[in-house]
Amino acid sequence: MCGIAGFASTGPLNGRDHGVEAMTADLHRRGPDGTGFSTWPAAVLGHRRLAIIDLSERGRQPMVSEDGAIGLVFNGAIYNFVELRNELEAAGCRFQSDTDTEVLLHGYRVWGIRELTRRCSGMFAYAIWDERSGELFLVRDRLGVKPLLYAVRQDGLAFASTARALRAAGLAGAINDQAVIDFLEWGVVPEQQSIYAGIEKLPPATIARWHEGRLDLHRYWHPPTADRREVLTFQDAVDRTEELLLASARRRTRADVPIGALLSGGIDSALVCWALREAGSSIQAYTFAAPGEPEDETADARRCADELGIPLVVLETDAAETDWDDLSTAYAEPFACASALGMLRLSKAAREAVTVLITGDGGDDVFLGYPHHRFLHSAQRIARGTPEAVARMAQGSGLTSSGPGRRMRNFASYLTGGLGAFLQVRNSARFFETEGLLGARLRGSIPASRTMEPVPGSGRTVLDDYLEYAREHQFVAEYLAKVDGSTMHYALEARSPFLDHELWEFGASLPYSIRLRGGLQKAVLREIARRRISERVAAGRKRGFEVPIQSWMSGRWRQRIEELLQSPALTAGGWLDGEAILKRVRQGSMPGTQLWYAVVLESWLRREAAA
Repeated sequence: MCGIAGFASTGPLNGRDHGVEAMTADLHRRGPDGTGFSTWPAAVLGHRRLAIIDLSERGRQPMVSEDGAIGLVFNGAIYNFVELRNELEAAGCRFQSDTDTEVLLHGYRVWGIRELTRRCSGMFAYAIWDERSGELFLVRDRLGVKPLLYAVRQDGLAFASTARALRAAGLAGAINDQAVIDFLEWGVVPEQQSIYAGIEKLPPATIARWHEGRLDLHRYWHPPTADRREVLTFQDAVDRTEELLLASARRRTRADVPIGALLSGGIDSALVCWALREAGSSIQAYTFAAPGEPEDETADARRCADELGIPLVVLETDAAETDWDDLSTAYAEPFACASALGMLRLSKAAREAVTVLITGDGGDDVFLGYPHHRFLHSAQRIARGTPEAVARMAQGSGLTSSGPGRRMRNFASYLTGGLGAFLQVRNSARFFETEGLLGARLRGSIPASRTMEPVPGSGRTVLDDYLEYAREHQFVAEYLAKVDGSTMHYALEARSPFLDHELWEFGASLPYSIRLRGGLQKAVLREIARRRISERVAAGRKRGFEVPIQSWMSGRWRQRIEELLQSPALTAGGWLDGEAILKRVRQGSMPGTQLWYAVVLESWLRREAAA
């Protein structure tokens, strides 16, 4: 796990090597174990190292071939690197280190960029400069676990692990208005946007080729869609999922540093800890506690640890120990996912004892663990059996706009309008608009998700469409970004067995009737938990490391929020009417979600101005 940066020029570097030095310096928290640079006439690569495998100097980066023709910088982990190394050695390659990085270097020469990437199992963002052909390749893993951003300029292409690093080299434009309005809708900047104009995010499962001023993108992987046929029995699906989970967990224990795990007490983290125990790994588990708050689930985590027979460290925190400014420091873009504060606290504490942290991320997303998965599945099934005219009558049947009536009206709209109707229901940014709280710079702007109109008949595929949309938007931009930002802020490598692409492919291909068997969310994982851990864990609701932001904002944080909004950067920049928001806070009429988004954006803008 590291930070990477570089520049490939269409001519002489003309000082761009100094820009790469600035980017690499900005990435120091991602890699405190070393820094390195390699330069060619038209390219320069920079690297910050977090040593996980082969801690010696032989693992330093950039890693360059013996003839100096090929250079590589790499962030992530290739979990099947031992197997790939065996193949490369059989092909005559001689290795100087025990790293997964060197596997990429030799693999590129033997197999080429596309075949190398296809063979790799892991999380990765890497860049290869080929001096022989004058090509720069940028590659991002299948699910987008590791970030990689780039900026195209007249004299070449720059890349880095974060938008802030590119900004440090003077490669970022002005703040992107569309990214800000999208943030006010979702609380994060979507993958399709960057907070700065002129910076792009390399999409997941993509290889970028830069050659002679031309950039080409190639999508190398697509996850399967749900099979309509039940070719497996439920028990067969459970058995195969368990087998893949155990294999994935075993691969993620390959490291030359101590390993820990997160344990919330929920199904996913409990299964991960069980799988690690079965793999023979001696682990230390960590959980987050918010004493006295409804979100506190320490008791469940303790019971789960006892059932698994593993040690558990409980980290307590409250509003006095939590600083929302940490989000602006750890994340290069505005990021209002409240649970990230808990992840930051966990990462800081865990780093004192371990360097790799195993998490349960991804289980809900592929095995369908959220309530709206079941809701949309019901809408899709009903839509396929309901004539369009009948569904339209239900949509306009005079249902109320609140409570159960609103939910039924929304459900009817999904039957007819599909994903577009589902996305229209979200109204976070609309509140700022309808209440006159948008600044001059954002008036008339709408979130990109709201431009997706309801399409007649698309209710028949609403869950299919939603899963694809969510995976390429919220899943990467929020869930994966949360873990990467919080752990890397403390130079900690996070690994999740549920993000193994073979396990993901299998899970995504399972019929909804198996994944939501009997209307039960995450039915397959619940059955494994029932078999291997306990009925209590199997029957549990979804749990995460939640932070009680709403109660803190109305209580201990109230005075600080008022002070923050007295001279708002939001107003000065034309983004929001900070004075009107402050007035609402004092009147108690500002909704918690929108207030939190405004607080995070204000904090980020102040850091931006001070940088």
